[in-house]
Amino acid sequence: MAKKQSMIAIVASLITGFLVILACSSNSVNASGVRLFTLCGVLAFLIQWICFTPAWFFHSERFFDLIGSATYLTITIVALIAVPEVDTRSVVLGIMVCLWGLRLGAFLFARVQAAGHDVRFNLMKHDFTWFLMTWTIQGLWVVITSSAALTAITSTNKNSFGWIGIIGIIIWLSGFVIEIVADEQKRRFKLNPSNQHSFINKGLWSWSQHPNYFGEIILWIGVTLVALPALSDWQYLSLISPVFVFFLLTRISGIPMLDSAARKRWGDNPDFQKYKETTPVLILKRP
Repeated sequence: MAKKQSMIAIVASLITGFLVILACSSNSVNASGVRLFTLCGVLAFLIQWICFTPAWFFHSERFFDLIGSATYLTITIVALIAVPEVDTRSVVLGIMVCLWGLRLGAFLFARVQAAGHDVRFNLMKHDFTWFLMTWTIQGLWVVITSSAALTAITSTNKNSFGWIGIIGIIIWLSGFVIEIVADEQKRRFKLNPSNQHSFINKGLWSWSQHPNYFGEIILWIGVTLVALPALSDWQYLSLISPVFVFFLLTRISGIPMLDSAARKRWGDNPDFQKYKETTPVLILKRP
């Protein structure tokens, strides 16, 4: 990627992050004279830049996904510790985000360690601006994705949990289970040497071409529903969280990249062509 494009992406990420932090910090409690959401949002970016330094020095991407997940845990725990009043909603949201972050971080880290490297970074880890852009965008990813949960935790509005919260928990749990099962099914599929040159179309992968992404989107919808009653005014901008996840996975880094790689590998395979024609791209549908 050209240096100019990388710099534009970095600036755009920082501006977007600033606007999200500014909006979601309205009606946020203060911590040492600073809006708590602002503190957590800035911390998310700082963690990426601090960890980028050794990553660039060693030209390594091994800890990239782990740092991303750890950032979710860090800013959530900081918010829970610093907020004056921890209500039921805050506890539930904290558990949701931390469980998701722990599971996904461990899974992605183990995957990279087993493979020895992450092919996404083969070129960019040797280009300073491109590599810095990627770490900066990860900071933006953390801020926007966690915005609904973090806004509710740090909000001065402390409403009763209510039935919306219960529905949110059920939706989050459904998405969490779907994502775990899908990832585990694919992991086991790849461990079988006979599947080395095959594509997965068993289990949940016969219901959807990307069931793990479906679970991911669903669980963040659940998080947002739990957070919703605690939001007000500009804080409603944090409802962009699941929309951002959907857009990211279906239009940018998730499905487009995987589908492109799959077509190059199995595009001439009649079974693969039939699978693509008959299996939903995202939403689960029993075959």
